[in-house]
Amino acid sequence: MPELPEAEVVARQIRTRFLGTRLREIWVGREDIVREGYTTVLWYRGASLQSIERFGKSIVLGFTNEQVCRYVVAELGMTGLLLFQSTQVKSPQHIHVRLLFDGSSESELRYWNPRRFGRLSLLDKAGLERYLARRFGVDPLLVSQPDFVRVLRERRGRLKSLLMHQQVVAGIGNIYANEILFRAGLHPNMQVGRLSVGKVERLYGIMREVLEEAIACGGSSVRDFFAPDGTEGQYKRRHLVYGKGGQPCPNHCGGTIRRHQGERSSYFCPRCQSLRSAK
Repeated sequence: MPELPEAEVVARQIRTRFLGTRLREIWVGREDIVREGYTTVLWYRGASLQSIERFGKSIVLGFTNEQVCRYVVAELGMTGLLLFQSTQVKSPQHIHVRLLFDGSSESELRYWNPRRFGRLSLLDKAGLERYLARRFGVDPLLVSQPDFVRVLRERRGRLKSLLMHQQVVAGIGNIYANEILFRAGLHPNMQVGRLSVGKVERLYGIMREVLEEAIACGGSSVRDFFAPDGTEGQYKRRHLVYGKGGQPCPNHCGGTIRRHQGERSSYFCPRCQSLRSAK
């Protein structure tokens, strides 16, 4: 947490406030919060913010300074947030980076991260290409259906684990993997090699539906997430199985949502999501 929908909400809000503005300074409160490129901080002074993109769960800010491009990559990790200056935040000591802008109604974009599982990276174009190549698989909202089918059918392993493997499918975490698989009627432990092409095609459509619905709702505010402007995501109100272990199946099949504790908890209905439903 946050996952793809939350990161997309963050990117869109930042785009509306800061795109085209000029960066006055980057203030870094902790050097260890910058994974790579700390010595290039001064380069960004006076640079223009020309792009704000999402890759998986990360936000990439693209700056231009005298026709040279560099990038600030913000990994949200488990508790990372990018916040406008006007947004009130608990524990302000966990604001580790401030980007100060000219030409916007908001003068600062702040990186808040109490547990520091996420980091920032300051990269040139070649560095960004290396970063993206080693970290991210296909994007669920950009990949075509045939390519998604090919990617999954080339793999072996449990379906939920593959959906959450960032170098296979970028951006899906535990919340949305559970919701997607329940809607698709697929058991999280199903071996992906057993799935028919038709099942994978249906999974593709449901995956996109769930993620797009979540983005429209502002994401899911579970535990710490809220958007840069301080609003909470409302998609948590639409969760069908995540966090609902022991409750009746919302499909009214007579089953009960089961929680299986592994590396990450899986929530599923053993009646609606049978291991035998691969065809």
